[in-house]
Parts: sequence; structure tokens; C-alpha cells
Amino acid sequence: MMAVRVATEGVRRTFDGSQVQSIAEQVFAAMIDDDPSTLVLWSGAFPALADPLEAWVDLTGSWTGRVALNTERATAHDLSRALLGMAPDEPVDDCDVMDAFGEVANVVGGNVKSLLTEVGDLGLPQVAQAAPPMAGSLLHELRMSWRGRPFVVVVTAAAE
Repeated sequence: MMAVRVATEGVRRTFDGSQVQSIAEQVFAAMIDDDPSTLVLWSGAFPALADPLEAWVDLTGSWTGRVALNTERATAHDLSRALLGMAPDEPVDDCDVMDAFGEVANVVGGNVKSLLTEVGDLGLPQVAQAAPPMAGSLLHELRMSWRGRPFVVVVTAAAE
């Protein structure tokens, strides 16, 4: 996986996709499933998301970028039920999905931010069908499986 070099005022810090993967796995194990094997790298052809939902946080400061999570809307609903301790068939409303899915993006993003040596800010989590475009470059796109369903973790560096 590609390593990301972040340089600011003579300070250099590197992080790579395996660290981002580890963060996502640990967050899911701690917050959602108590089992690190429920979020793993996808094997085989990755399907298109028919009804996508995206949660993201923007990072600003000496390094500016975005950490986003993408999945199917139904998967985001199940993830929200799991995080909130709800029964698998219990109705979950849009506000709960926005809060829960956004919080997962917030925690993953905050942990990615901790890989940087310079202090920066983490924006508020947002949830929508798609995040607004960010000019920059894709650093990591981890195609993963949560409970057998497609789930993507994306790290983007904003254009300078």
C-alpha cells in the first residue's frame, strides 16, 4: 500500500494504508462488534454500491484532507443498530443513522489525525449520499467487508 509522506516545517511523518486498515478494524472491534474479524479486506471483485451512504470528517491544519466511510444505506442502518445496541430488526430512524454512522467516521478520522505529528482540527462528522468533491489526491481506498457487506474507507489529501 502506498505510504503517505506529510512534510511541514521540516517535520516529516509517514503513514500507510495498513495503519488506516488497522485503525478501522480496531474501531469496529471496540465500538461495534467486539470482534476484529467482522471488518476485513474485501476479497474478489468489489461490487458497486447501489444505494450508497457516506460519512466523513475533514481534517484541517498543517495537513488538510478527508477521511470518509462508504457503504450501502442498509448496511449503515445495520451498523447503527449494532453501535446503538438495538435489535437487528428494530426500526432505526435517519437521525440515529446520521449520529451513529457519523460517529464511526469521527472516531476513524480522529485516529488517522493522530498519525500526524502536527496539531490540526477535525471537522464535525457529516453524512449524505455522497460527500462534496474535494480537490486533491486519493491516498488510500480500502475496500473492505463488514459482516460480508461492502464497506470502503477513503483517505484524501486536499490540494495545496
